[in-house]
Amino acid sequence: MAERGGSTELEQRYQALVDAGELRPDPDQARAVAVLATLAEKLEQQPRRGSLIWRLAGRFERPPGGVYMWGGVGRGKSMLMDLAYETIHYAPKRRVHFSEFMLEVHDRLRAIRGRHEGDPIPPLARDIAAEAKLLCFDEMIVNNSADAMILSRLFTHLLDASVTVVTTSNRPPTDLYKDGLNRELFLPFIALIERALDVVPLNGPTDYRLDRLGGIPTWYVPNGPVATKALSDAFFRLTDYPVEDRARVPSEELAVPGGRTLHVPKSLKGVAVFSFRRLCGEARGSADYLAVARHFHTVIIVGIPKLGPENRNEAARFVSLIDALYEHKVKLLAAADAAPEQLYTAGDGAFEFERTASRLMEMQSEAYLAAGHGAEA
Repeated sequence: MAERGGSTELEQRYQALVDAGELRPDPDQARAVAVLATLAEKLEQQPRRGSLIWRLAGRFERPPGGVYMWGGVGRGKSMLMDLAYETIHYAPKRRVHFSEFMLEVHDRLRAIRGRHEGDPIPPLARDIAAEAKLLCFDEMIVNNSADAMILSRLFTHLLDASVTVVTTSNRPPTDLYKDGLNRELFLPFIALIERALDVVPLNGPTDYRLDRLGGIPTWYVPNGPVATKALSDAFFRLTDYPVEDRARVPSEELAVPGGRTLHVPKSLKGVAVFSFRRLCGEARGSADYLAVARHFHTVIIVGIPKLGPENRNEAARFVSLIDALYEHKVKLLAAADAAPEQLYTAGDGAFEFERTASRLMEMQSEAYLAAGHGAEA
């Protein structure tokens, strides 16, 4: 890496966090910051789109491909990407969860196929490139063949269109879509990442997500003010959001396959807060729960009642929800009127619910909490 003069805004912001004790000195993070700072400088030196220099840009170096940061849970990948996104003054730019982006990609491919004949990938890439010259993806994960089959071609076109990509992942590129169907067709995407992006590992000694939970319980009994306050405190610790701004915590409309949406009352940095009634008291299904599991690394649920024969439908939905969260290693914090093994003891499916209770107890273990998010984790 070429030497640079002075420190960038990104480096200054990072060092301020270390100096304030919010982050611990971490060589892996420091190396990642240096790579991101170099990327910021190169992007900010790009000529302004539409200017005379831009029209002569063939004489200038193309924008860098980007950065791929990978490592275990809680090592600061998303935090560093957010710092980069906030401090890189290069527009237009977009930050999006990778799973959400791929859902959009498939919807847009269907729309293009409905309007035009021929290969839909090039026009889609042109559209995306017109919308964002810097794309920041949180938690790149590939767990289905539909995504795997298009990624290499789509990202080749995006990089050819001078789009710069910054992404995080729990896996090194070589482990993406591991053991997946027809994986040999996915290998060009791995080669593309390793050729075009700086691959930076983050596996430092501090698990900030576990550190912020501080060993607190994740399952509170019973529902009530004490449990609500504990979960609220956990939300603000996990998201680094100022408690004094609690009234301005953003919500989100989560896209669900089929053109529907699910309202997320509180959504910030991969952490979502729901009521049991919203998730399981309404007519929801596996597609909803899969969207939640893919999109959020941590889910907080309040108001889980003790279930019985009169709410067997809610119990069945809760089973589907926990299955999706468990399979994607989503961290669950909850307030309920009973411990997992006492939650649903009578009613249709009560015997089968024992497996859900077992999963709920496992989801409180340190080993589960330390696992990376995603179906590949």
